[in-house]
Amino acid sequence: MTLYTSLQQTKNALLAAQIGIQVTGNNIANVNTPDYLRERVIYTPAPTQKYGGLLLGMGVQVEGVVQQVDHFLEERLRNSTSDLANGETQENVYLQLEALIGELSDTDISSSLNDFLGSINDILNQPEDVGVRNLSVLRGQTLAGDISRLYSRAKEIHTDLNKQIKQSASDINSLLNDIADLNVKITTLEAGPVTKSDAIGLRDQRQRKLTELAKIIDIKGVEQENGSVSVFLGGEYLVIDGIARQVETKTVAENGLNNVKLTLAGTDSPIQVNSGKLKGLITSRDDIVGDFLGNLDDFARSLIFEFNRVFSSGQGETGYQSMTSEFFVDESAINEPLDQAGLTYTPVNGSFKVYTLNTETGLTKTVNIPVKLNGLSDDTSLQDIADAINNIDGLSASISLDGHLQIASDSENVEFAFGDDTSGALAALGLGTFFTGTSASTIGIHDAIKTDPSKFAASKNGIGVDTDNAVDLAGFLDRPLDSRNGQTIDNIYSQLVGDVTQSASVAKSVAEGYRVFKETLDGQKQGLSGVSLDEEAVNLITFQRQFQAASRLISVIDELLEVLVNL
Repeated sequence: MTLYTSLQQTKNALLAAQIGIQVTGNNIANVNTPDYLRERVIYTPAPTQKYGGLLLGMGVQVEGVVQQVDHFLEERLRNSTSDLANGETQENVYLQLEALIGELSDTDISSSLNDFLGSINDILNQPEDVGVRNLSVLRGQTLAGDISRLYSRAKEIHTDLNKQIKQSASDINSLLNDIADLNVKITTLEAGPVTKSDAIGLRDQRQRKLTELAKIIDIKGVEQENGSVSVFLGGEYLVIDGIARQVETKTVAENGLNNVKLTLAGTDSPIQVNSGKLKGLITSRDDIVGDFLGNLDDFARSLIFEFNRVFSSGQGETGYQSMTSEFFVDESAINEPLDQAGLTYTPVNGSFKVYTLNTETGLTKTVNIPVKLNGLSDDTSLQDIADAINNIDGLSASISLDGHLQIASDSENVEFAFGDDTSGALAALGLGTFFTGTSASTIGIHDAIKTDPSKFAASKNGIGVDTDNAVDLAGFLDRPLDSRNGQTIDNIYSQLVGDVTQSASVAKSVAEGYRVFKETLDGQKQGLSGVSLDEEAVNLITFQRQFQAASRLISVIDELLEVLVNL
């Protein structure tokens, strides 16, 4: 081996130390860079050289610069990222619902309900005072407004979730395109036998894109031999080499709500996600907010119908001169049995009374109207009820062209009211009722009651006779409801609130569990792929000494060559 050969060997050592210092400096510079994977230099002995009968080494060579990464750990970390995003999304929506319900505030539904029913007790003490009845009407308006407002605000959350789901589609497409583009760049740089190094910066960018994508959907990333990453969602591929499939959106009407659905381009079936923010958004929209809206509607329907059943069986201080039913029956069904006529609320077999009062003579007449709903040929229809009321002296009844029952007194001296309804037909048709509407979004107070609070039905045995019906109305909160298998309206609302608070508590626990698990995996990743300044400082000193030693060797060889030349 000649001195020139030794000089080449020393050059290799200098180059190896220089690359080691550069990689170490890059690690130190990226100590706080998110998703940065620590780099390391792969050193191998340089090829040997034959010198006489000897095989002598040529020093060291740099085979490549690669990332310190555990692909299995990265896959687990992406899965935990998806789970955490799913859990935190649902946790956040439950927090919003709890804030809307506001059970610990003074403006919650239960407080409004108690205030409304409590105000009816005052009518028992001052039945002749229209102002007291008006207060009950105003409290009823407040209750209806609070229910409607709660529904509206919950629906705003539903709308916002739809917008986020739609935005997720754009984010997914952007990330898939970025990953596909990075695949092409990485495979181009790493192609062939020229280098065994990783395309470090590009791989870091792709790693960051995969992490961002995993926050949205539960992907599976598989690295191929050529360095590209194939991305799958369930059994469908999203990225293969430089090809990315796109996600499309469409709006579908479900349960009275518009829901955004995501499909893969070229298919009409929704994409199947099991975790990630998108899963959390879909679950929050359909199961959390959707169920809450449905349960709130159910509560409102029960409140409207059951309160109206009691209210329509009573009479106010004054009667009605005219009345039109709130609900209509289609023209083709006016001769059909009432329980098959398409009404929102279904009446049952029973009867109700019609009271007529002559304000001049003070005489009251009572007529019983049977409502036969036994499944026989003589079952009562809307036309039958109109005919029966029309036969009462002093009253006229007819069915309008749009299917509403219209009742009017034949004289200014005649007032009428209803009572003792065991069929629920009055509440089903919307005759002599307090609440209007059929849902949380449409609940309101009947205009006739708002205009004339004296019609508040406190009496049970005739117009302005007693306050027996007010007793029943005041105790409505704890009244067993036949349509709800004996549940009370208080039970229904308590269950509505309880479902939210209990589920919120579970969601918080689940999200916290996901947070702890992800932190554990993050710790493992940092131990393997994270940059340790202490370790890099030691490496820097090591490479510095290596460089200094090689430099010293070059100086010695230079001196020997000078001696050799001067001989």
